[in-house]
Amino acid sequence: MNNIFEALGSKKNTTVVVSAHFLVWIVLFSLPYLLSSGQSLKLPMLVEHSWVPLCYYALIFYLNYGLLIDKLLFSKNRWYFLLANALLIAALIAVNQFVKPAFFSQYHTMPHGNFPPRKFFIYIDIVSMMIPLIFAIGLKISERWIKTEAERKEAMNTQLQSELQHLKYQLQPHFFFNSLNNIYSLVDISPEQAKETIHSLGKLMRYLLYETNAEKVSLSKEIDFMKNYIDLMKLRTSSKTQVHCQFPDVKTSIEIAPLLFISLVENAFKHGVSASIPTEIFLNMKIEDQQIFFESKTRNLPKTNSDLSNSGIGLDNLKKRLKLLYPNRHQFSTEILEPNFIARLSIQY
Repeated sequence: MNNIFEALGSKKNTTVVVSAHFLVWIVLFSLPYLLSSGQSLKLPMLVEHSWVPLCYYALIFYLNYGLLIDKLLFSKNRWYFLLANALLIAALIAVNQFVKPAFFSQYHTMPHGNFPPRKFFIYIDIVSMMIPLIFAIGLKISERWIKTEAERKEAMNTQLQSELQHLKYQLQPHFFFNSLNNIYSLVDISPEQAKETIHSLGKLMRYLLYETNAEKVSLSKEIDFMKNYIDLMKLRTSSKTQVHCQFPDVKTSIEIAPLLFISLVENAFKHGVSASIPTEIFLNMKIEDQQIFFESKTRNLPKTNSDLSNSGIGLDNLKKRLKLLYPNRHQFSTEILEPNFIARLSIQY
């Protein structure tokens, strides 16, 4: 299907280019007649001094534009390119100087006095015939640069999409692995809670597998996903942990890249919960002036050397995705204000 659309687009572009060339030559051939409006202008003189030279220019332009530039100049055969054009211009000058007068001599009246030598007209012909050659080279180089730039951007976009896909695939197993750890801790303590947790995890995984394949998702769906995840995490926390959430009621069709905020939520539960001391988790999101603001605040709990939970990839993954998806349109920061650890993220959607 994509190939069909590409072919249609190519045909459309070709039609536009051909139409543009046709209109340009119509204007060039009509211009001498239009400029002489109101003056007596014989058709043979118009043909000799305007239309015939334009035919020469068109021949030089299209022979170079369609053949010689690609085959010789861009193929590093510059000397052959120069030789071919020198022979072409010499042949056209010969036609212009020796053959053309034979067809139009009856329309000429020789003026009295000094008349410029033939070398002067040859020089004028050479200069004038160089103009379409230079224009053809310039146009071809411009088209080649535009094509190269388009291919470069396409390659960069392909690389970007590949890297984003890799980061997404990296995040999902990471998220699933941490959730399984939580369920494992509940199996012996509370089998019923473990069953409920598995059911909740199934809902979350369906969202991860089927909803997040799109480039952007609805913010309301992303909020629902975070709420479900928070409910899942609450099942494994004790009464010593209090979770305070505040999410906006999104009624507009705001869309964002999927799974941007979940890393901060996950990080809050992973590093801000203690089994021995009371802790609180604050999660707050608001929307103002085309921006989404999200803040998580937890207790700053020091980790021991034997604690490997700091080896997670969540925040590093988030930073990379933000850099790729929202360049110059996001701010992310973390800070420690004892006794709290605070993470802030703002995105311009």
